[in-house]
Amino acid sequence: MFLNDAPGELVTIRGTDPALGEWEHKAFVPAPLPPTMPDLSPVTYLAVAEARAALAALDSTGRQLPNPTLLRMPTLRREAQSTSALEGTYAPLAQVLTADDEAPATAELVEILNYVRMANTGFARASDGWPLSVTMLSELQGILMAGTSLEPESGRLRDGQVVIGRRDDAATVRFPVEAARFVPSPGGHLLEAGVRDLVDWMRSDHRGMIDPVVAAAMSHYQFETLHPFRDGNGRVGRFLIVLHLQSTGVLAEPTLTVSPWFEARRSLYYDHLFGVSTRHDWDGYVRFFAEGLRQAADMTRMEMVALVAVQAELKDVIRASHLRADSAHALVDVAVANPTFTVRRVEAELGVSYGRANKLVGQLVELGVLAVVDPDAYKRRFFAPRVLDMLTRESV
Repeated sequence: MFLNDAPGELVTIRGTDPALGEWEHKAFVPAPLPPTMPDLSPVTYLAVAEARAALAALDSTGRQLPNPTLLRMPTLRREAQSTSALEGTYAPLAQVLTADDEAPATAELVEILNYVRMANTGFARASDGWPLSVTMLSELQGILMAGTSLEPESGRLRDGQVVIGRRDDAATVRFPVEAARFVPSPGGHLLEAGVRDLVDWMRSDHRGMIDPVVAAAMSHYQFETLHPFRDGNGRVGRFLIVLHLQSTGVLAEPTLTVSPWFEARRSLYYDHLFGVSTRHDWDGYVRFFAEGLRQAADMTRMEMVALVAVQAELKDVIRASHLRADSAHALVDVAVANPTFTVRRVEAELGVSYGRANKLVGQLVELGVLAVVDPDAYKRRFFAPRVLDMLTRESV
């Protein structure tokens, strides 16, 4: 399946199966990314231009908001739910949005909320001026896998071989490695060199040579094909799409949620990644990727506008009530920014006493602006039902 113009090479790997004995197979090692764009068709250039326009509209909308960072947490939790579902870790979106980030109720929620912690760490590192590095990637993957069974093997590049997927004709093969749909680079010096080359490429200034959308597509392909970690590669890789777009100035605020669109088209997503490796089909992959970014940007912008509308609606409810304190309006902002929160969070966010925070929360519960997640829980957590309804509606 790997044609002569495939952007990489097949290397021999060997091992021993405890039941079947010694085996020999091939793994694909991608070539370093070039300093220029691959050849793209006019229809793909058009898709890239449309993606840039949609991302610009999203960025413009974000810049017009009084506080665009207010929307980061709800969109991050939505991204966490979808990007984890792509890797087989699933929990309903409503459950993810209302989960207690200090004490997630299930192993799935632990892993999903780890993504939020990882993303916040990555964005903070970038804001502080940290350059992307192998160390930073390893740190992020370690955060993602904290508290899971693979934590001891995480936080560093893998040193062993992994395989991806399963072929339709897997029943006819002898060794498990032969059943894999794709076998990425073996661990060791080839993988380490590949990841270093990718990090250097992502840190380089490609302005004037490569469109930022195409650069994000190229680096995403390279990361997923290298598959540098024992687990979490898909989630780290999709997070890097947003980080890359932010670092190249396409997005000012990283509120883009890319995974819901790719999750709804996962088979095509994997096929296009595979198509680059086997037949050098950059054109088909970049067009698919650009279409994904365009629709993801449109969806995120609509969600952003809808959240702001809900925020205004809830404040109108307060204006129509007997409450006159500015802190009641500020509490609405807390409810929009935090899909679930405690009175202690309100106390800290508003800078008021615990008693005042508790009274405010109670008043907004009476107005129907807020509700209790679980009335029987020892630690009460609250949410805004209108915000939850908006975030959980079907939009992909």
